[in-house]
Amino acid sequence: MNSETSTQNESSNATGFVVKPTSDSHFAWIRTRLSADSTLMGWMRLATTLIGFGFTIVQFFDRLETMSNAKPALAPHMPRYLGLALIFSGVFGLLIAIWQYVWFVNYLHSAEFQRLAITPNLPVNKPALAIAVALALIGAVAFVTVMFRLS
Repeated sequence: MNSETSTQNESSNATGFVVKPTSDSHFAWIRTRLSADSTLMGWMRLATTLIGFGFTIVQFFDRLETMSNAKPALAPHMPRYLGLALIFSGVFGLLIAIWQYVWFVNYLHSAEFQRLAITPNLPVNKPALAIAVALALIGAVAFVTVMFRLS
């Protein structure tokens, strides 16, 4: 058995691919890691839009009911339900995105990719994750506020 075959066996994993620490594979790892952050930020934009739009629908139609010349609504609670559905879908989608992000980043920093990682021995900083969790909490507060009509 030559040395190249033994190196391939050592860096081979259960998925059957070989991790070779070259500059192109290192930069591919970096691009993949940054794309995970970019994907989470895309989900954060979508969640912010859904939460904000849901809250706005509820507020707009609540204010519309108080106007003196407004025609009474056929289904007065429908805007509230629609707003709650939008807020819920924003928070729920963001929670799924957070779970997926954590799983994927932990996979990228696992032992099989340790030779490609930027800083294999340092803790992984995840500022996008911290903001996503804060946004999920804000969305949950918005949902509870609309659900129980808190002001």
